[in-house]
Amino acid sequence: MSNVYTLTFSEGVQGWPSFYSYVPEFMLGMNQYLYSFNGGNLYRHNTNSVRNNFYGTQYNSTIKSVINEQPLENKLFKTLSLDGDAPWSAVLDTDLQETGFILSERFIKKEASYFAFVRNSKNQASPYANPAGASQYPLRSVQGIGTSSSTGTGVINYPLTFTIPKSLNVGDSVYHNTSSPTFVGTVTAIDVDIPNGINKISVSGTVPVTNTYFFFVKDSIAESNGVLGHYCVFELTNTSTSEVELFVVESEVMKSFP
Repeated sequence: MSNVYTLTFSEGVQGWPSFYSYVPEFMLGMNQYLYSFNGGNLYRHNTNSVRNNFYGTQYNSTIKSVINEQPLENKLFKTLSLDGDAPWSAVLDTDLQETGFILSERFIKKEASYFAFVRNSKNQASPYANPAGASQYPLRSVQGIGTSSSTGTGVINYPLTFTIPKSLNVGDSVYHNTSSPTFVGTVTAIDVDIPNGINKISVSGTVPVTNTYFFFVKDSIAESNGVLGHYCVFELTNTSTSEVELFVVESEVMKSFP
């Protein structure tokens, strides 16, 4: 039963603050304890030290909310700051992009808060591979290189009169554009020795045999691209099995000037 939750009501806030991953067959409160039945078995809740373990299945804690100040302005959401006692991993989506992420180990504790830059990736399950998607191509992190003069195994050659962009670095992702943008691989070396007739880029990947236009995307780990949009929906995930507190979530937001 995917996307099925148990919704809880709080008399203190007079609202429905939480969703729980477990789905009981029956629930009752007795002697200040909560009991539930599942698979014909009786369970008593809140009696062990392992958090988020229901009916023998371990779940994660998740929080989902939105940052929506000045909704008419297009903005870059650059960072997240967590005021709590542990870092969380984060996924960030906007009305223009679905590519923002922060791994929990990327948060650094600064002045009692956990701080990290928002990274950008097409594939959030494997954020270090093939980082660009269609929504990322218009961003400033995507830059052109130029049409090659010849190609070889893992090598893109350019005319000696051509200047390879200074902003291109080892680790950036290279694409070629014939009928549609296609991922080639990451830059492993940039060799410029004009007197000896060398002006080339080496990449880890299959380079097309025909001369074509190449462009690159900055390394999502080295660069803080942020996510672009009018608002930002973020989802935090914590895998801890012990108690974790989170008080405030903040983001450094700047207006985008095209």
